[in-house]
Amino acid sequence: MAEALDIAPATGKLGILTPGLGAVASTFIAGVLAARAEGKPPLGSVSQNAHIRIGKREESNNPLIRDFAPIASLDDLVFGGWDPISANALEAARTAGVLQESDIAPISGEMEGVVTMDAVFDQRWVSRLDGTRVKEISNKYDQALALIADMEKFRIDNECDRLVVVWCGSTEAYQQPSAVHDTVAAFEQGMKDNDDNISPSQLYVYAALQSGVPFANGAPNLSTDLPCMIELAETRGVPIAGKDFKTGQTLIKTIIAPGLKARMLGLRGWFSTNILGNRDGEVLDDPENFKTKEESKLGVLHTILQPETYPDLYGNIDHVVRINYYPPRGDNKEGWDNIDIFGWMGYPMQIKIDFLCRDSILAAPIVLDLALFMDLASRAGQSGVQEWLSFYLKAPQARGESEPEQDLFIQQTKFKNTLREWMGEEAVTHSEAG
Repeated sequence: MAEALDIAPATGKLGILTPGLGAVASTFIAGVLAARAEGKPPLGSVSQNAHIRIGKREESNNPLIRDFAPIASLDDLVFGGWDPISANALEAARTAGVLQESDIAPISGEMEGVVTMDAVFDQRWVSRLDGTRVKEISNKYDQALALIADMEKFRIDNECDRLVVVWCGSTEAYQQPSAVHDTVAAFEQGMKDNDDNISPSQLYVYAALQSGVPFANGAPNLSTDLPCMIELAETRGVPIAGKDFKTGQTLIKTIIAPGLKARMLGLRGWFSTNILGNRDGEVLDDPENFKTKEESKLGVLHTILQPETYPDLYGNIDHVVRINYYPPRGDNKEGWDNIDIFGWMGYPMQIKIDFLCRDSILAAPIVLDLALFMDLASRAGQSGVQEWLSFYLKAPQARGESEPEQDLFIQQTKFKNTLREWMGEEAVTHSEAG
């Protein structure tokens, strides 16, 4: 039996703050409120619906994760956020058009009560959006201080015991790390100097970590994965996780690709296209913002298939990703994949997938789970990169210099084994004796 971590109890209220209160965040909030009203766990949430095996198979000990690990109760969650467009969660939900009015109406009062704070916004990073509810502060260091003040005021006003931040905002324009991102000292000086390489999402991460608040990045932006933020998270003793929610097409890739590799079937090409009509689709219609998302999506197959180890099977892949903004589709994204594979004696075969998914419906449970597990990590005394949460992320961070794991099933094993070990239970290896 492993020794359990000393995990502080989940007492009091947990405030979940989302930079960006659009389709994803408003759908997340609505789903939790509806689940509380109905007394049912929200669908799609691993933290609320999945079981975890403890001990040997023959012992048949399979509690729910929410009963096994001391995560916060849905009844103790309080919601808030920043948005440059929407005034409150109700307005955001109706504007996004993800949910039917019949689902919104019973919780409309609570949704309207989730009032957004003015955002730190710079149109240079999201050229397709016009921000109207923005902080009238020109200096980036002062913007960060204002975000710190926002978090503290929210904590006090809502009598929260703890906070966690999950980025639900838009994908920012593509950038490479620069010298200003090397250290915390360089970043702080860069904020004071209004360095052009510092994006709004990076200010939110800095503000959260300085406030001792865990931060999970749901977009492909450079933020939690910067050296300065990793340094700050470790020195401040705060958990971080990123990046980019693993929802539709990439979720399918991390399911299919491990299966092809497990059976040693070759891959010649994988063409993916997306049709999306919500705010995210509009932002990604700009080439600079799409490039950020493209980098996140393209890295998945290389990590899973290991072409250096299997050059004959995976050393010559044409991997193409497209995102097309198509307003009539709204939040109901269509992800179409054409996969060219080959097998015995080199004979070619094809797999075609047409996933008519709902982007925010898939992302909302990830927001909930990341918030609850990041809070658990904080109460367990964990800091820095939470690699065990790669299960939820498209371009996950890894500790140190190692490559992140992208195989969904290996990620799931690591995720559950981490929970087992923290609770003083043995890891499950799935050997004959296990």
